Amino acid sequence: MNVLSTVKLPVHMKEDLLKEFPDAEFSFDNRIEEAGDDLHNAEVILTYGEDLTAEIIAEAPSLKWIMVASAGMDRMPFKALRDKKILVTNAKGVHKIPMAEYTLSMMLQITRDAAKLSENQQKRKWDRRVVMNEIHGKTLFVLGAGAIGTEIARLAKAFGMTAVGMNRSGKSVEFFDEILTFEEMHRGLQEADFAVSVLPSTGETRHILNLEAFRQMKKEAVFINIGRGDAVVETDLITALNEGSLKHAVLDVFEEEPLRENHPFWEMEKVTVTPHLSGITKNYLPRAMEIFKRNLRWYLDGDPSAFENPVDLEKEY
Repeated sequence: MNVLSTVKLPVHMKEDLLKEFPDAEFSFDNRIEEAGDDLHNAEVILTYGEDLTAEIIAEAPSLKWIMVASAGMDRMPFKALRDKKILVTNAKGVHKIPMAEYTLSMMLQITRDAAKLSENQQKRKWDRRVVMNEIHGKTLFVLGAGAIGTEIARLAKAFGMTAVGMNRSGKSVEFFDEILTFEEMHRGLQEADFAVSVLPSTGETRHILNLEAFRQMKKEAVFINIGRGDAVVETDLITALNEGSLKHAVLDVFEEEPLRENHPFWEMEKVTVTPHLSGITKNYLPRAMEIFKRNLRWYLDGDPSAFENPVDLEKEY
């Protein structure tokens, strides 16, 4: 069985794969366009997903399974995958710890006005009038109560927050005090002190957060986006912030990345910009590889039904 990896793995991870799976033949190619025979012979591809196209899929007649070493599926050639009935799994959940910690850290920074404290330190200014607040007793609304959203809720509960989540079914999820459906989103926004979007990029979620949605929020509320940039109508968010419909926005993802240098977000006092790094720590790749190795064992045992994180090719996530 041939396995092609386009994920840049450190030497020790490559050696671990070769040692743990002696019956598999691994090829490590940084660029899938240059993989040649390795792609043609590949039964399994390990990738971040961004290098896959319908044309690449067509060049891999033996392909049966793709492991995407990330959670995002928005660039995948789903029609080609459906046509060839290729099994796809991803690294869902691998981001949950760093992204949840990022979210809580941003909530605390804003509540404790860390930007002003840093500014005062640079100026050597001793000002005890800087307003300190708490997240204890506040309401958190998480749009997308999956693995990442649930971890955010778990941490929020430790701070004494009320956690409200949103998913398609409305079914209860651990650590959430209440779960709303998509149809109830506006109620969640109205009640939230912090609204966090962890939404994937789908036809249903694209531009779901528009001016009407932002105008539902409290004037002192904070919006955080760590999901996908196209869930937000960026011009509407700018309008909402400028008119005072909400207090602040923390944005780690954008509709167009990298964020262009002349984008208004860069200079807005009410916006915190970070360059799509909420899920990145040194532990990311080791966690993703553990999921891949567990799934590879199931694959070699002939039981793909036991796979972790199978992707629904119809729903595209």
